[in-house]
Amino acid sequence: MLLTIDVGNTQTVLGLFDGDEIVEHWRISTDPRRTADELAVLFQGLMGRHPLLGDDLGDGIEGIAICSTVPSVLHEMREVTRRYYGDVPAVLVEPGVKTGVPILMDNPKEVGADRIINAVAAVELYDGPAIVVDFGTATTFDAVSARGEYVGGVIAPGIEISVEALGVKGAQLRKIELARPRSVIGKNTVEAMQSGIIHGFAGQVDGVVNRMARELADDPDDVTVIATGGLAPLVLGEATVIDEHEPWLTLVGLRLVYERNVARA
Repeated sequence: MLLTIDVGNTQTVLGLFDGDEIVEHWRISTDPRRTADELAVLFQGLMGRHPLLGDDLGDGIEGIAICSTVPSVLHEMREVTRRYYGDVPAVLVEPGVKTGVPILMDNPKEVGADRIINAVAAVELYDGPAIVVDFGTATTFDAVSARGEYVGGVIAPGIEISVEALGVKGAQLRKIELARPRSVIGKNTVEAMQSGIIHGFAGQVDGVVNRMARELADDPDDVTVIATGGLAPLVLGEATVIDEHEPWLTLVGLRLVYERNVARA
């Protein structure tokens, strides 16, 4: 069994693979204050009752792949693998790790590990050209060329950040549930805010993706647009440019990177 861990700014997603198939997944909040020991206890609580794993933390885990956008958490994850999975091959995505995707950026080290991992999975699943839209703390748009190269992207404020900003800065506004309203024209303040968020972000996705596709390919219709991230379902029904929804795209990418660095070594 392969344990994959995607540490984001807001949430951490864990996935358990049996071969190519993801058989279990968990989502927890990302807390940079957690120590390696606290993380190990948390992982044991999540995985301890899974029928394919044993009672001990390392039972049944044959490999680990981790990427993190939070440096302090990556440090603690490294300690978790050392102390609790010492005999298990582990890949932490950082400069020097083989991904198979050339990064055509001014400074490749600036690109978040999760964005590169998404590109790896997009190339494997759909070839290129492709655009990955990841709905997380930020909404990121990442472009992959027809030759499987990561060529750049776009970063915009995420859905939850925008909702929080409205609640904090708007004198007569408040935090709302992220849900699709009854209609585009809101009949009350909550519905008006929900419409602005859902339809506003759908319009943003359509506009940004269309502009990126025209730069990425001679025929924009050749570009496959893939949505991922925990908040993607909010926009899927409203954005018109999304071709595929892959909720575990980053975890799939981590599996592929693990295989390229350990399984085939």
